[in-house]
Amino acid sequence: MSEEATSENSGRRRARGGGGAARRAERTAVKIEAAKYIERNIPNFEILNEEALQIIEANAEAILEEIGVNFLDNPAALERWREAGADIDGERVRIPKGLCRELIKTAPGEYIQHARNPDRNVRVGGNTMVLAPVYGPPFVRDMDGGRRYATIADFQNFVKLAYMSKWLHHSGGTVCEPTDIAVNKRHLDMLYAHMTLSDKPYMGSVTAPERAQDSVAMSEILFGGSVSNKTVMTSLININSPMTFDDIMMGAMEVYAKNNQACIVSPFIVGGAMAPVSVAGTLTQALAEGLAGVAYNQLCNPGAPVIMGAFVTSIDMNSGAPTFGTPEASKILYGMGQLVRRLGLPYRSGGGLCASKLPDAQAAYETANTLNAALLGGVNFCLHAAGWLEGGLVSSYEKFVMDADQLGILHSIAEGVDMSENGQALGAIHEVGPGGHYLGCEHTQANFKDAFWRTEVLDYKPYETWAEDGEKDTMTLANARVKKLLGDYQQPAIDPAIDEALLAYIAKRKESEPDAFG
Repeated sequence: MSEEATSENSGRRRARGGGGAARRAERTAVKIEAAKYIERNIPNFEILNEEALQIIEANAEAILEEIGVNFLDNPAALERWREAGADIDGERVRIPKGLCRELIKTAPGEYIQHARNPDRNVRVGGNTMVLAPVYGPPFVRDMDGGRRYATIADFQNFVKLAYMSKWLHHSGGTVCEPTDIAVNKRHLDMLYAHMTLSDKPYMGSVTAPERAQDSVAMSEILFGGSVSNKTVMTSLININSPMTFDDIMMGAMEVYAKNNQACIVSPFIVGGAMAPVSVAGTLTQALAEGLAGVAYNQLCNPGAPVIMGAFVTSIDMNSGAPTFGTPEASKILYGMGQLVRRLGLPYRSGGGLCASKLPDAQAAYETANTLNAALLGGVNFCLHAAGWLEGGLVSSYEKFVMDADQLGILHSIAEGVDMSENGQALGAIHEVGPGGHYLGCEHTQANFKDAFWRTEVLDYKPYETWAEDGEKDTMTLANARVKKLLGDYQQPAIDPAIDEALLAYIAKRKESEPDAFG
């Protein structure tokens, strides 16, 4: 018998003798899985008829022409608008009917955001949906430490959790605000965390034009040269509703547009405070603001990738606090999706939004309402998909993994219904017949591993088993899941020379100016 045959036969004997152990090892081994961005095989839900769409579009054009929008402390922006044909009165820009629509024709309908790991690239626009984590909270919360100001260690943990979460496609941006680092320097540490602790796509800094430039410079180090020929960042540019564009956000957008990096141009609207209380009125204002912002983006660099966004919620008229997961917000999300698609642009909205102080039933209800609306409403880039708590003031560890787990359901729904021969399952129905059961039939045995979405957090045990195991609620289970993910985390490899160059750039920039915490 040959050496090869002997080795093969002995291998088979080992496999037969250790099959159970091998299967147990496979189940317990650390797996870092990353699902591809969602590609919808289901229709979008459309809440507005053609007449309503035309009315809102006409009203938005009237706002731009008759009322106008403010571009504050930015003479260059005013000059760009003047050259394009707008009427300039101080810092007020009145835009003739149809001008914005003409300008945005150069914006691409979809684009690829490249990750340092090409397998993690995402396509934004068309029928796709990209899920990114929470953005912006100054506080964090977990069961062990309670509510507290976020630190860079928390920031790094959330980047790791996003990397380890199968259903999140994007590392995000300011997953929490690390308050233990100077305001003017923390963006460097945040970018470094995204670039080295994850290999998923990330967002750049927008809190000052020079910080956007740092984001570009660090990205050029990471990707080995100019990034003007490929988009490696998608960053958030908020509009100060109502109808005001400040020099900080516009300055950052100018940097990104010039370098062919994508921007999400999005109003942050609390209905009743920053926009009318009615759905149609808010849609009209949001469309006007989005048109002006995207048009300005294209004035800066025709053809630069850009997303039109809508972050809209309502207000509690008793307390004045913002509310989330409401029917009015869903109506606006659906309607804005229709309006943005008519412009041929990618659309940003949605997220795991809630006003709850804890990852409890209120948080779950409000989050589910918004995430489902985002899927059905045709959202292409979904920020805040995991971890948002307390109206965006808190990044919650437990809610992060609860939300990330539930995002798998969006993937499943988006697939639609399998109508293949296997999906029709006629063979199984013939095999079982009347009065039988399907547990042991051939079709079930062939499909059981992947037939149903399976949670990594929720408890499906019988009562007796659950009670014996300590009667753990969902937050307790999520806390254990956080610790497991962080314990299992394995940093993706990065070229040591690139890492060294990033650290050198950060050190040089930090030495160039004193710390500022204001």
